[in-house]
Amino acid sequence: MEFDFAQLPEKDRYRLLCSFVGPRPIALVTTVDAAGGKNAAPMSFFNVFSHDPPLLILGMQMRPDGKSKDTVANIRRSGEFVVHMVDMAIAKEMIVTGINFPSDVDEIEVSGLTSLPSVKVAPPRIQESPCAMECRVSQILDYGRRSIVIGEVVQMYVRDDCLNANGRYVVPEVYQPIARLHADNYIVADNQFVLTKPDEFAHHDVAAGYGRPLPEATRPSVTPVSVAQDEARNIEHS
Repeated sequence: MEFDFAQLPEKDRYRLLCSFVGPRPIALVTTVDAAGGKNAAPMSFFNVFSHDPPLLILGMQMRPDGKSKDTVANIRRSGEFVVHMVDMAIAKEMIVTGINFPSDVDEIEVSGLTSLPSVKVAPPRIQESPCAMECRVSQILDYGRRSIVIGEVVQMYVRDDCLNANGRYVVPEVYQPIARLHADNYIVADNQFVLTKPDEFAHHDVAAGYGRPLPEATRPSVTPVSVAQDEARNIEHS
């Protein structure tokens, strides 16, 4: 089947894109209004954009009446927000924060979650989230009724049990974020597997030779290992 997006209605474009581009991680975003009131809302048009500089990207649409949603309005005013990852422990609470409450309602409190002070920004951190990233706006791009927010991560919180003893690698048995598929369908990262590059192509790996294949005598020996094996041997990766 072929779909001409220049002719396709907006709802059909949304349906196709969101059905096939997934899973998309959930960003539970907290902001504050001009009076200091707290707001929380989930976003599935979200991902990490860069590590240097450390950037996240959010896509947010206006309300049907053309007015900005609270999250967008708060971000424009303050230039700050906090992105939280969501796991099964707070999945139901996350859905509650997505309800279209009046602007003066604190979705964090209504959902049963707990607010904690952030370190570098005014919006609060949610205690129950396994990971929180405090952000300041780097740039906002406007496309008609949609705003693309690029935020720079200035502080990150990770729950202790989500990382190994060295504090370097995620523990997959513990950190299992959920993501959105389509409509009301979600998925949890509870069936992870290791996939490594084939040995026979190791000499082509740009990571090994910084863009140039290494001489035969200096090429590294590449042996596929699982995450558990890697941790057990305490291998350091750049």
